[in-house]
Amino acid sequence: MNSPQDSSRPQAPVPQQVSLVAEARVPTEHGTFTMKLFKEEPSGLEHVALVMGNVKGSALVRVHSECMTGDVFGSLRCDCGPQLHFALDEIGKQGSGIVLYLRQEGRGIGLINKLKAYALQDEGLDTVEANLRLGFPADLRNFEVAAQMLSQLGVDSVRLMTNNPRKVATLEKHGVKVVERVPVRSQSQSENHHYLATKALKLGHHMDWLPEYIPPKSEDDGPSKLG
Repeated sequence: MNSPQDSSRPQAPVPQQVSLVAEARVPTEHGTFTMKLFKEEPSGLEHVALVMGNVKGSALVRVHSECMTGDVFGSLRCDCGPQLHFALDEIGKQGSGIVLYLRQEGRGIGLINKLKAYALQDEGLDTVEANLRLGFPADLRNFEVAAQMLSQLGVDSVRLMTNNPRKVATLEKHGVKVVERVPVRSQSQSENHHYLATKALKLGHHMDWLPEYIPPKSEDDGPSKLG
């Protein structure tokens, strides 16, 4: 008989939980936010909710995964920085909303492996092929944590600023109603053209303002109201 400590026995996955551990006022060029820090267990990751105004019930929301190269240093290899600033600007214009900033660098593979993936992309692989070459899935991100954060903020329905149908599906699956998908439009240029095409054609992202990036139709894309 195996003992309870027998490491050969399959272990049930540990549920991920987030708890609010700190908050403070953060004035920005887009307006004043309250930054709320959530700690995820058992990983210990620290995720941020930037909250402006009254968001109880329904809110304008961006679920954004950390991208040091794009968000901080303005890399042109991706559209992460422009997407983040679009979201902050839209929330500032409305006077209320939330940016959930998830610590999931490199679609979940971390900064070291992200830079290794960049090197592979410079050799001709696309962003999905590079992840697979390194032994990772195309996308390791966990959006369930975003639903948990929204629940703790008292938000049960959102206007979600995203082009990613998986974010819509995950929030809906975990009890957050997506009443509208708000497109996050960014411009294609020489450095990110291949990256945007791969996101659209291999990961199913909606980029209908760039006709060359329109993927095949899916019945599971979730609600969308363009404008």
